[in-house]
Amino acid sequence: MAESDRNEIYLSSSPHYTIPVTTRHVMAMVILALLPIAVWGVVLFGLPALITLITAIVSCVGFEALFRKMTGQDVRAGDLSAVITGLLFAMVLPPTTPVWMTILGSLFAIVVAKEFFGGLGANVFNPALAGRAFLMVSFAKPMTNWVETRFTAVMDAVSTATPLALIKAADATNAEALAGELGFFSSTDTYWNLFIGNRGGCIGESSIFLILFAFFFLSLTKVIDWRAPVAMMATTVAITWIAGIDPLLTLLSGGLAFGAVFMTTDYATSPVTDTGRLLFGAGCGLITALIRVFGGFPEGVMFSILIMNSVVPFLDRILPRKYGKVSLAAKEKRAS
Repeated sequence: MAESDRNEIYLSSSPHYTIPVTTRHVMAMVILALLPIAVWGVVLFGLPALITLITAIVSCVGFEALFRKMTGQDVRAGDLSAVITGLLFAMVLPPTTPVWMTILGSLFAIVVAKEFFGGLGANVFNPALAGRAFLMVSFAKPMTNWVETRFTAVMDAVSTATPLALIKAADATNAEALAGELGFFSSTDTYWNLFIGNRGGCIGESSIFLILFAFFFLSLTKVIDWRAPVAMMATTVAITWIAGIDPLLTLLSGGLAFGAVFMTTDYATSPVTDTGRLLFGAGCGLITALIRVFGGFPEGVMFSILIMNSVVPFLDRILPRKYGKVSLAAKEKRAS
């Protein structure tokens, strides 16, 4: 069919709002922010982490292209959304996750959690976290097989307890006690090692410094909004502090920072209004803190974000975005 013969009339519900920034540009900026964290994860955990990262990215891109081809849709790997899903999914996995398990989780994340709902922008749940949740409930043991970093391990793949697990077991609720459990020299040494990521955990939750750097970079470039991440981290820290846990340990342990920065800011699964994002982040923080203090799992970031994803349509309904509304400041500027 000739280009001029195609029906290029697109019908969709209002509002119709366009900006010059493309999906590809936004995804490329997020990839740029994630790359230092991914590289540092490979430095910390070695070849297994690199294999997991490559496997997840290739699998997500391949499964998306295959599914869309089979269903007669355009293959749009060029928008980089599948690359983002694969990268995020790999970074919330243990570095020693088996290859076949990574491929299976990628299939669930892309096909079930994303494409079954309509593809990019239509999914209800964060695909990367949905893939991780699927693996967590199906293969709990390998999904909680944590290893020491290359800077602390005396041999490859030495099993270790994460700081969150020790805090959960009430073995260490402050930095000094945690130092004794993890082999650090002092509370200051504990804070520093957790800050740079020298501890067991998922590939992407390693360096808090790099995650915070990514947060400021993405916020300043207007790729993400600061409200949900800040609300989540502040709420989690406040509640666990009341429960008697060192607030710095809460912030530096587990996937709180990574989940807040990269998962609560997903465009498709977060509210559209500023107030909605604050409530969304606070809800994620509340559930995370409650699971960490009272739940059966030491970590609650994944569950909290997925639970709050289901609340987003309700938040958007009670706090709708008023398209076309002119602010008072804009009116005064026009009048002058």
